[in-house]
Amino acid sequence: MIPALPNAILLTFALYLAGMLAIGVAAYWRTADLGDYLLGGRQLGRWVTALSAEASDMSGWLLLGLPGFAYTSGFEAGWIALGLLTGTYLNWRLVALRLRHYTQQAGNALTLPDFFEQRFGDRSRVLRVVSAAFILLFFTFYTSSGLVAGGKLFNTVFGLPYLQAVTAGALVVVGYTFLGGFLAVSWTDLVQGLLMLFALLVVPAVAIELEGGVHATLAGVQQINPALLDPWTQASGQPLGVIGLLSLLGWGLGYFGQPHILARFMAIRRPEVMGQARAIAVTWVTLTLIGAVLVGVAGNVFLPTALHGADTETVFMALVRMIFHPVLAGVLLAAILAAIMSTADSQLLVASSALAEDFYKALLRRNAGDRELVWVGRAAVLVIAVAAFLLAMNPDSRVLSLVAYAWAGFGAAFGPTVLLALFWRRMTRNGALAGIVVGGLTVIVWKQLQGGLFDLYEIIPGFVFSTLGIVIASLLDRPPEQEITALFDTVGKA
Repeated sequence: MIPALPNAILLTFALYLAGMLAIGVAAYWRTADLGDYLLGGRQLGRWVTALSAEASDMSGWLLLGLPGFAYTSGFEAGWIALGLLTGTYLNWRLVALRLRHYTQQAGNALTLPDFFEQRFGDRSRVLRVVSAAFILLFFTFYTSSGLVAGGKLFNTVFGLPYLQAVTAGALVVVGYTFLGGFLAVSWTDLVQGLLMLFALLVVPAVAIELEGGVHATLAGVQQINPALLDPWTQASGQPLGVIGLLSLLGWGLGYFGQPHILARFMAIRRPEVMGQARAIAVTWVTLTLIGAVLVGVAGNVFLPTALHGADTETVFMALVRMIFHPVLAGVLLAAILAAIMSTADSQLLVASSALAEDFYKALLRRNAGDRELVWVGRAAVLVIAVAAFLLAMNPDSRVLSLVAYAWAGFGAAFGPTVLLALFWRRMTRNGALAGIVVGGLTVIVWKQLQGGLFDLYEIIPGFVFSTLGIVIASLLDRPPEQEITALFDTVGKA
């Protein structure tokens, strides 16, 4: 084992960050209006669409949170992976193509709140504003999870104090997102997605091989704690139970309501290649989730000193520094930074679009020009980043818990609303509003309760109550106007 040399790793990081900023500068010169800044002019190809959607989806939790959970819980973490893989496939299958057609035909909607307004003919703009408010709330928590992950990375690798580490990561992400908008975010996501895939294939494979192979690794885990090898039990040996199993699988429900993922569907250049993009995305997700779980399980055997508490989320970093030459270690550790940046930049962009398009333009300056809105969007990136930065100040924060809360909030508030808006002709504006409010508030309230049924992951009751709210409010409401149902029927035939 070769000890890591901080200078060699630092050089690799510096080159990587310089490359990402260069992409941001290049995208800056191709960003002419708000459509370019928020959706890249709907010009993404299948590879960029697929890897940008999935890299922005997985975030730093894929190399920190999920391996950390697998390290402490073993193959129980496989249920989260299964839920996420199923959700990924269904999101591409059910939502992607239909949303792409609908957002273009419904007034060229650039954001999810804009789509809701156009879909239901909401002239009051209440639906747009409420949607944007929930986006800002949950994305602030989501973005802070990326900054926490960045702080752990720089603190572990370079020994930087936590505050300085979080600041360093935030400055780079804000830099290229501020400059290049959606194009910069999408192009960097392509590079970052490939780097994440490489890291999650190489690290567990090498660690398992050095341990003597799969059989020897599993035997080592068996000696440490046999329960880690049983997906039906917790690490304590207690049965997982129905609530525990549903909570883990329930992660898959979140996909239908994630604005930063849905934006990729809206931005693909040619809708007819959506199937190819889906195949690329599902393959990437399958391989990276398996790799992340194996990293955590193998870490139990390979690491000489056990990790505890929040430090369990550094298992990937610990393996890399023990096994690889400093130059390759720098590349592999940069994959964590890639995962963090690929999600944080997308979240910043969607949050900025909510401020620029859904608040500033919709309520304050309806006649604002494109260049003005682009600069308002850039200013919004800074505002959201500062709020997320303040939330990330606690060094004991767990990446997985922050992501879980924001993921549940979006999944419950927007998931049922998006699905039914695309597939139920009878849905109304008031139904959509009820679904968003009920789903979002259920997550917020449920999160504060503990014990018994309340241990169920909050996304599940939020998703269920949101769906009920949509159906009941829509059926009590008068049917949609003919022009609204006509557009729905047109999209359905596309």
